[in-house]
This record gives sequence, structure tokens and C-alpha cells, in this order.
Amino acid sequence: MSSRASKASFIRQTSLAAAMLLAATAACAQYPGQVTKKSKDTPDLRAIGVLEWTGDEGKPKTSRLVPITVYDGQALQDGNVYLARPEPLALAAEVEYELEQNGMPIGLYDIKHAGQEQGLWVGYGAWKPLPSAKATTARKPVVDEGFDPNDDKPVLHRKHGSDSGNGSDSGSSGQSGPAPDPDRPTLHKKSGSDSSTASTTPASGPDQPGSQKSDSTPAPASAGNSDPDRPVLHKSTQASADSSDGEHLGSTDPDRPRLLRGKPTGNGPDVLPSLMGLPADMQQAVAISDAKSHPEHPWSYTWANPEDEGKMKEAMEVIARQALGLKAPPAATPRHTSTKPHAKPTPPPAPPPLVDERFRVFELAYGSGATMVLSARTDAPLAERKYVTLIAQPDLYGNPLVLLKNVTDASRLDDIPRMRLVDAVDALADNRGELLFELRGTTQRQFALYRVLRGTAEKIFVTGGVEVGIAPGE
Repeated sequence: MSSRASKASFIRQTSLAAAMLLAATAACAQYPGQVTKKSKDTPDLRAIGVLEWTGDEGKPKTSRLVPITVYDGQALQDGNVYLARPEPLALAAEVEYELEQNGMPIGLYDIKHAGQEQGLWVGYGAWKPLPSAKATTARKPVVDEGFDPNDDKPVLHRKHGSDSGNGSDSGSSGQSGPAPDPDRPTLHKKSGSDSSTASTTPASGPDQPGSQKSDSTPAPASAGNSDPDRPVLHKSTQASADSSDGEHLGSTDPDRPRLLRGKPTGNGPDVLPSLMGLPADMQQAVAISDAKSHPEHPWSYTWANPEDEGKMKEAMEVIARQALGLKAPPAATPRHTSTKPHAKPTPPPAPPPLVDERFRVFELAYGSGATMVLSARTDAPLAERKYVTLIAQPDLYGNPLVLLKNVTDASRLDDIPRMRLVDAVDALADNRGELLFELRGTTQRQFALYRVLRGTAEKIFVTGGVEVGIAPGE
């Protein structure tokens, strides 16, 4: 079992499963005479979201969590509207998500509260590091004098500094004894304490000359007789400020507002600033909240021959350029034929560039082979850009077999949005990964899940469209 199994309790304590039990009870109450469902019939929910943030990983500047879907054991539900009261169940307070990249956990995200941004529910919270097991320090064995560690015979030893048989203290009596153990705790009498019946300092009273009347609070000890390890009570700054105003602390109104200097005390929720819009430096990660723990499943694919990855990428780049209408410039024809017998041939012209190219290779199920995703755009002004996304697998001859091709341009983004890969995620809790894409248009965006199986890439879920403002250059 992986580290996720050790963190199973933190998701069971979230309100995700508790709210579902409440919903099941309310549903049964609508039908009089129906027997309450057993606990084993209650579905185990699995929520999938996308954390979007700016800044460094683990220490973001701004963040928000977008709910994608909730799997109720039978079907994928829209996480933006599933059991909304009014916020959706996936964004209930104290729900904790595990953040993943390529199937490996990178942190936790606790939902503090939720809100709407242009009609879309998003969650706000705090990024927390993964819990780490505390290293156990080995205790040093105590070896007594005269003890042979290789001897299996049990031996009784008297502790250093132990009392004698007659019960007298060896240190106070005149008898000689073993030297005291330096590591043995010793009780010391506090300096300045009254150790004898006769005190050297006369008792002071109210009638003694030079004495002053005092209240029930005893006078503090002198600096010379005070114990340095003794705790000391200090008067609070607020009490001193109230006393300086001439008001008695006992008569202060408890509901009276007070202005304090300094930073907030932290009574409010620790929430990161909200992320607004779609900035160019925005990063994304898959977020999962489940009532059960599942083993970690990395989605990276290992090639038998490392050179095959480069060949597959070059072959898919050729397909992408053809889909974008990018043609390589014709080779320059030499004006004069070289008479040299070993003249070097003219190198072919460089192919047109692919901007914002992203190439990922996944193993979406154990032993399923490689699934490749390539996305890029043309190097053109914003109004003339074209976008392409390819999903492919190697065929029997070692060539990429395209399973899905998405081609669009700036004038058709709302009708045919471009596909931006987020990551692979196990949405159905069946130990098989799906490809999660962001479908981004000119004025709106969605999220979609694609399952690659038996040589096809099928869309199995898509969220509702929401209008967003796309920043220039995006």
C-alpha cells in the first residue's frame, strides 16, 4: 500500500461523504414505509477537480479549485451542480483534495469556502504539504559497568546511587558509597527558600516601620533570590493600555471593540488570494477527493528503446504541420554545379516551427502500451493562429496511429475550442487513466474526459460551458 493508504482517514473526515449520507437519508424520507438503506449500499464518492494557481508549486500566490466531476459509483456527475446547497458538494467546507501530477501526489488542498466566478462555482483554500512520517530515533542502550553484552545469563544490577539496605541515604551518612550518576535527576532546593525554622530576615508587618500595606498579592522576590527557570507572569499590553487610560479592567465592556496594532491573530480562514481570469502564467494540476484510499499509479510510459520516443515525436510533428497547413519551403536549387568530387549536399530547409508544443506519453493502464498527446499552434498573430491537438498510439509498424485530431483557428474557437491537456486521471476509480482536457474557446471554456480503449479515443464526460474572459495572447 502506498502513502495514500496512510492518509485514508483525512478524506473520510471530510464533509463529502457525510453530506452524501445526509442526502441518501433525505431521499428515503420522501417515500413513507421504505426501509432505510444499509451503510454498505451507500456509494463511495470520488470527486475530480483542477487546481489552478500562479506562483511556485507548493507556495502559490493565487489559487482556485474548479470542480469537474463526481463519480457516484454508477455515473459521472457534473461537479459544478452536484448536490448544490447552494455550493456544490465537491466544494463543501473542509473537503480535502490530493493534488497529483502524472499520477503522483504533490500536495493537499483544503477547501475553506466557495464562490461563483462568472456563473462557475470555484473553491478557495490553502495548499498544504504532504504529511511525512516522523523519523524514529533509536534509543541508546544503557550499558552498566561489569555487564557483558555477549553473556545470555540474566544479571541483576543495582542502580548507581541507590539507597542502602537499611534505608539510609548514602549521601547524608558517613558511609562511603558509589559515585552518583551524573545523568540521574536530582531534586535541588530552591535558592532563597525557608529551609530552617529560624529565618534570618525578620517578618515584616503593617505596623513595622518602613513597611507598606499591600493587597493579597505577595511581593515579588528579589532579583538575587529568583529562580531563572521559574515562570513569570507578565501583564498584557492591552491591559497596560487600558490602565493607562484610567479605566478599571473589571468595569470594561466585554463587547467594546478594541483596535490592536500589528498583524491579524489568524482567527479567520487561511485562504490564498483568489485567481481571477486566465493569466498566461497559470498552472494546473489534477485534484482528487475520495472516501477510499487507492494505490498510487504513475502514468508515465517507459520505452523499450529510448530512441523510439524521439522518432514518434518527429512523426507526430509532421502530421501536426500537415493539419495546420504548414509546408516546408522548397529546397534551394544551386545555380552552378560543383566540379568538386566530394562536395557536401545542400541541407534541407528547416521545417516551419510549432509554437507552444507539448508532447506527453502515458501508460493509461498496466500493459496497455503508449498513448501520445501532442498539441501546438502556429507562429502567427492572434487573429490568424491555428491550433492542433493529436492523440495517437503506435501501430504494428512503429508509426503513430492518430485516434483523435482536433484542428481549429482563432475565428472558430467558440464552435471548435482548442484542446489543452491537463493530465491523466483515474476518474472512475478502476485503476485506468482518462485524459483530462480543457476546452478553451474565445469567450467560454469547458473540461472533458477522454477514455482511450481499443484503438479509439471516446469522450465520456464534458462539463457545462461557462463564459470566461480570455486574455490577449492566450
